[in-house]
Amino acid sequence: MTPKLNTGYIFLVSLISALGGYLFGFDFAVIAGALPFLKTQFDLNAYQEGFTTASLALGCMAGCIYAGRVSEKLGRKRSLMIAALVFTISSLLMAAASSISFFIAARFCAGFAVGMASLLSPMYIAEIAPAAIRGRMVSLNQLAVVIGILVTNIVNYYLGSHGDDSWRWMFGAGAVPSFLFFFGILVLPESPSWLFRKGRTEEASKVLQKFGNDQYASQALTMIRNSSVTEEKVSVAAIFKKPYSTAVVAGVVLAMFQQFCGINVVFNYTPAIFESVGFDKDDQLMQTVFIGAINLLFTLLAISLVDKLGRKPLMFAGAALLCLLHVLNAIAIATKSPYTTIPLLASIGTYACTLAPVTWVLISEIFPGKVRSTATSFAVLCLWAAYFILTFTFPILSELLGGIANTFYLYAAICFAGAVFIHFRIRETRGVELENMDSVFRH
Repeated sequence: MTPKLNTGYIFLVSLISALGGYLFGFDFAVIAGALPFLKTQFDLNAYQEGFTTASLALGCMAGCIYAGRVSEKLGRKRSLMIAALVFTISSLLMAAASSISFFIAARFCAGFAVGMASLLSPMYIAEIAPAAIRGRMVSLNQLAVVIGILVTNIVNYYLGSHGDDSWRWMFGAGAVPSFLFFFGILVLPESPSWLFRKGRTEEASKVLQKFGNDQYASQALTMIRNSSVTEEKVSVAAIFKKPYSTAVVAGVVLAMFQQFCGINVVFNYTPAIFESVGFDKDDQLMQTVFIGAINLLFTLLAISLVDKLGRKPLMFAGAALLCLLHVLNAIAIATKSPYTTIPLLASIGTYACTLAPVTWVLISEIFPGKVRSTATSFAVLCLWAAYFILTFTFPILSELLGGIANTFYLYAAICFAGAVFIHFRIRETRGVELENMDSVFRH
């Protein structure tokens, strides 16, 4: 009897879990449309503008730390439910903010939920999906993120003409998908890997039988058992010791590079970038819609490629192409070219089908089983720390370097360094079972 998968059920479970990514996309993107209104309402300077945008990342960091601990204690399912509740409450609080301090505190709470979801959703999917389809299933989380970005940009565009309080409706709209996510989680099974580690072997077996036939369930349970034999709690310091350090350093550098490559300033500061070129407010918001649409189309392309071409080729191609495109972005913005949209959209498309989804796939799978939870939490924490630095410093760097255009030369240099690192330090993980990941970075 050969193992057979219930791919329809695996897809459905992955899709529901990936709704956390949708809310991630909402909170990530909503600031772009709202920021021009917030700057007027609260009279923000460059430092306040940067911190208002970047406060999400501080919450993300706290959410990652909390999620790593609570998910081991309560399980992936109940932890995702906590994230959904925080998403709902924070959306309403941001909409009701009466001062910039209150708004930043509420956005920090939203970031807390984003941090939880950014860790838990891909981790959960990676633990329930077989290796043959794991890359595509984990990429569903990134697909949900970009759908969230696109829908939010469209909503922002239409709400942008509803007066000075448009930003309140933009943020309040997030309560609806958050509420739906909470009820979707109720039908999810718990992670079989987590159940086994808690001594609930029979429950783990029943969950695996939902994902495939008895032969599949038996083989999957055996692999989980083999990977858990020597499992123990490890500290952050321990993950940087042999034999784990090679994989951990690779994963952490990739996580930070995904942010320092600079693309997320295009997402978060779209109006400011296009204002510098001469676009009016309506055109600025329309550009966010174009960016969201390109992001979605190329993410769909990435899902079809990640398990065919592999992780490393996509990452290297993305870094190299972004290096070139950032130079073109700098030139176009500096000359106020009417064609500035073209290299910016090309950058978004490149990022969307390479660094954006593949980084999350690698973070969810690259670390050896014994340190996976701690290493994944630390890598995602570093990713959000890099996001905070990127988004906080962009308005400040724009002033210090003499304009927005010059910041893109800096991001081009970072992308060049990233391409070199990927070429020499990253190894291919396509088709490798999670339980066998230990051997990939030992040679």
